[in-house]
Amino acid sequence: MNRIAIIGSVASLGLIFGITSHKAVAQMSHEQMQPSQTKQTSQFRRIEQPLWAKAAVTAGGLGLIGLELWWFLLSKPKSQKAQSKQGIQEVTITVDGGYEPSQVVVNSGQKVRLNFYRKDSSSCLEEIRFPDFHIAQELPLNQVTPIEFTPNQPGTYTFTCGMNMFRGVIEVEPSNALGTQQFSTQISA
Repeated sequence: MNRIAIIGSVASLGLIFGITSHKAVAQMSHEQMQPSQTKQTSQFRRIEQPLWAKAAVTAGGLGLIGLELWWFLLSKPKSQKAQSKQGIQEVTITVDGGYEPSQVVVNSGQKVRLNFYRKDSSSCLEEIRFPDFHIAQELPLNQVTPIEFTPNQPGTYTFTCGMNMFRGVIEVEPSNALGTQQFSTQISA
Protein backbone atom coordinates (compact mmCIF):
# COMPACT_ATOMS: atom_id res chain seq x y z
CA MET A 1 0.00 0.00 0.00
CA ASN A 2 2.74 2.49 0.94
CA ARG A 3 4.74 1.57 -2.17
CA ILE A 4 1.85 2.44 -4.43
CA ALA A 5 1.33 5.77 -2.67
CA ILE A 6 5.03 6.67 -2.96
CA ILE A 7 5.22 5.73 -6.66
CA GLY A 8 2.03 7.67 -7.36
CA SER A 9 3.38 10.73 -5.55
CA VAL A 10 6.67 10.67 -7.46
CA ALA A 11 4.85 10.23 -10.79
CA SER A 12 2.49 13.12 -9.94
CA LEU A 13 5.41 15.39 -9.06
CA GLY A 14 7.13 14.48 -12.36
CA LEU A 15 3.99 15.26 -14.31
CA ILE A 16 3.51 18.58 -12.51
CA PHE A 17 7.14 19.63 -13.08
CA GLY A 18 6.90 18.57 -16.72
CA ILE A 19 3.77 20.61 -17.30
CA THR A 20 5.07 23.71 -15.52
CA SER A 21 8.37 23.70 -17.44
CA HIS A 22 6.47 23.59 -20.76
CA LYS A 23 8.74 20.76 -21.92
CA ALA A 24 8.42 17.23 -20.72
CA VAL A 25 11.67 15.27 -20.61
CA ALA A 26 10.11 12.56 -22.78
CA GLN A 27 9.50 15.12 -25.55
CA MET A 28 13.14 16.17 -25.77
CA SER A 29 15.16 14.85 -28.66
CA HIS A 30 18.29 12.80 -28.10
CA GLU A 31 20.53 15.70 -29.22
CA GLN A 32 18.94 18.03 -26.68
CA MET A 33 19.68 15.62 -23.83
CA GLN A 34 23.42 15.45 -24.55
CA PRO A 35 25.64 17.64 -22.41
CA SER A 36 26.60 20.88 -24.08
CA GLN A 37 29.98 21.19 -25.67
CA THR A 38 30.93 24.37 -23.84
CA LYS A 39 34.55 24.95 -23.04
CA GLN A 40 35.39 24.25 -19.39
CA THR A 41 38.27 26.00 -17.70
CA SER A 42 40.02 25.20 -14.48
CA GLN A 43 39.88 28.81 -13.30
CA PHE A 44 37.26 30.32 -11.06
CA ARG A 45 34.87 32.86 -12.46
CA ARG A 46 34.54 36.01 -10.40
CA ILE A 47 30.97 36.87 -9.50
CA GLU A 48 30.60 40.49 -8.52
CA GLN A 49 28.48 41.25 -5.48
CA PRO A 50 27.18 44.65 -4.45
CA LEU A 51 29.26 46.44 -1.83
CA TRP A 52 26.37 46.52 0.65
CA ALA A 53 26.09 42.70 0.52
CA LYS A 54 29.81 42.29 1.19
CA ALA A 55 29.60 44.72 4.12
CA ALA A 56 26.53 42.97 5.57
CA VAL A 57 28.15 39.53 5.43
CA THR A 58 31.37 40.86 6.98
CA ALA A 59 29.51 42.71 9.76
CA GLY A 60 27.38 39.64 10.50
CA GLY A 61 30.45 37.38 10.69
CA LEU A 62 32.31 39.78 12.99
CA GLY A 63 29.23 40.09 15.17
CA LEU A 64 28.97 36.31 15.55
CA ILE A 65 32.69 36.05 16.38
CA GLY A 66 32.28 38.76 19.02
CA LEU A 67 29.26 36.97 20.50
CA GLU A 68 31.20 33.69 20.75
CA LEU A 69 34.14 35.41 22.43
CA TRP A 70 31.87 37.11 24.93
CA TRP A 71 29.93 33.90 25.65
CA PHE A 72 32.95 31.66 26.25
CA LEU A 73 35.53 34.09 27.63
CA LEU A 74 33.91 37.16 29.10
CA SER A 75 30.54 36.13 30.51
CA LYS A 76 30.86 35.37 34.18
CA PRO A 77 28.68 32.92 36.07
CA LYS A 78 26.04 34.53 38.23
CA SER A 79 27.16 34.39 41.83
CA GLN A 80 25.15 34.69 45.02
CA LYS A 81 26.21 34.78 48.66
CA ALA A 82 24.15 32.48 50.90
CA GLN A 83 21.91 34.19 53.43
CA SER A 84 22.17 32.89 57.00
CA LYS A 85 18.82 32.03 58.62
CA GLN A 86 18.79 30.43 62.09
CA GLY A 87 22.39 29.24 61.71
CA ILE A 88 21.80 27.69 58.24
CA GLN A 89 23.19 29.27 55.08
CA GLU A 90 20.45 29.10 52.45
CA VAL A 91 20.17 29.78 48.71
CA THR A 92 17.45 28.93 46.19
CA ILE A 93 18.79 27.70 42.83
CA THR A 94 16.51 27.59 39.80
CA VAL A 95 17.13 24.64 37.47
CA ASP A 96 16.09 25.78 34.00
CA GLY A 97 18.54 25.06 31.17
CA GLY A 98 21.32 25.17 33.78
CA TYR A 99 21.64 26.46 37.31
CA GLU A 100 20.76 30.02 38.34
CA PRO A 101 22.82 31.13 40.21
CA SER A 102 25.58 28.84 39.03
CA GLN A 103 28.02 30.01 41.71
CA VAL A 104 27.15 30.06 45.42
CA VAL A 105 29.40 31.56 48.10
CA VAL A 106 29.16 30.07 51.62
CA ASN A 107 31.23 30.03 54.83
CA SER A 108 33.00 26.91 56.04
CA GLY A 109 31.93 25.10 59.20
CA GLN A 110 28.28 26.18 58.86
CA LYS A 111 25.39 24.06 57.60
CA VAL A 112 24.32 24.85 54.00
CA ARG A 113 20.86 24.30 52.52
CA LEU A 114 20.55 24.61 48.75
CA ASN A 115 16.93 24.68 47.60
CA PHE A 116 16.77 23.44 44.00
CA TYR A 117 13.62 24.45 42.11
CA ARG A 118 13.51 22.44 38.85
CA LYS A 119 11.53 24.04 36.01
CA ASP A 120 13.27 22.26 33.09
CA SER A 121 11.77 18.92 32.06
CA SER A 122 14.87 17.60 30.28
CA SER A 123 16.12 14.26 31.57
CA CYS A 124 19.66 15.60 32.02
CA LEU A 125 18.57 17.85 34.87
CA GLU A 126 16.58 15.18 36.74
CA GLU A 127 19.47 14.58 39.14
CA ILE A 128 21.99 16.74 40.96
CA ARG A 129 25.36 15.44 42.13
CA PHE A 130 27.85 16.78 44.65
CA PRO A 131 30.82 14.39 44.26
CA ASP A 132 32.91 16.01 47.02
CA PHE A 133 30.11 15.56 49.56
CA HIS A 134 28.94 12.15 48.23
CA ILE A 135 25.45 13.44 47.45
CA ALA A 136 23.24 12.40 44.52
CA GLN A 137 19.63 13.56 44.64
CA GLU A 138 16.66 13.34 42.26
CA LEU A 139 15.03 16.69 41.47
CA PRO A 140 11.26 16.35 40.87
CA LEU A 141 9.79 18.70 38.25
CA ASN A 142 8.19 21.93 39.53
CA GLN A 143 9.12 21.22 43.14
CA VAL A 144 11.69 22.58 45.56
CA THR A 145 14.21 19.98 46.73
CA PRO A 146 16.42 20.98 49.69
CA ILE A 147 19.93 19.54 49.91
CA GLU A 148 21.87 20.04 53.14
CA PHE A 149 25.55 19.53 53.94
CA THR A 150 28.30 21.16 56.00
CA PRO A 151 31.51 22.18 54.19
CA ASN A 152 34.36 22.02 56.71
CA GLN A 153 37.22 23.12 54.46
CA PRO A 154 37.48 26.29 52.35
CA GLY A 155 37.77 25.68 48.62
CA THR A 156 35.83 25.30 45.40
CA TYR A 157 33.39 22.41 45.07
CA THR A 158 31.45 21.61 41.91
CA PHE A 159 27.99 20.20 41.47
CA THR A 160 26.71 18.75 38.20
CA CYS A 161 23.64 17.33 36.56
CA GLY A 162 23.27 13.57 36.28
CA MET A 163 24.94 13.54 32.85
CA ASN A 164 27.75 15.92 33.85
CA MET A 165 26.73 18.46 31.19
CA PHE A 166 25.58 21.35 33.40
CA ARG A 167 27.77 22.57 36.24
CA GLY A 168 27.71 24.85 39.20
CA VAL A 169 30.25 25.87 41.83
CA ILE A 170 30.13 26.23 45.58
CA GLU A 171 32.83 28.63 46.78
CA VAL A 172 33.52 27.90 50.44
CA GLU A 173 35.26 30.77 52.24
CA PRO A 174 36.81 30.60 55.70
CA SER A 175 34.19 31.55 58.28
CA ASN A 176 34.60 34.95 59.97
CA ALA A 177 35.09 33.47 63.44
CA LEU A 178 37.69 31.01 62.15
CA GLY A 179 39.47 33.69 60.13
CA THR A 180 39.61 36.05 63.14
CA GLN A 181 40.93 33.26 65.37
CA GLN A 182 43.66 32.36 62.86
CA PHE A 183 44.60 36.04 62.47
CA SER A 184 44.90 36.55 66.25
CA THR A 185 46.98 33.36 66.54
CA GLN A 186 49.37 34.64 63.86
CA ILE A 187 49.76 38.03 65.59
CA SER A 188 50.54 36.50 69.01
CA ALA A 189 53.11 34.07 67.56
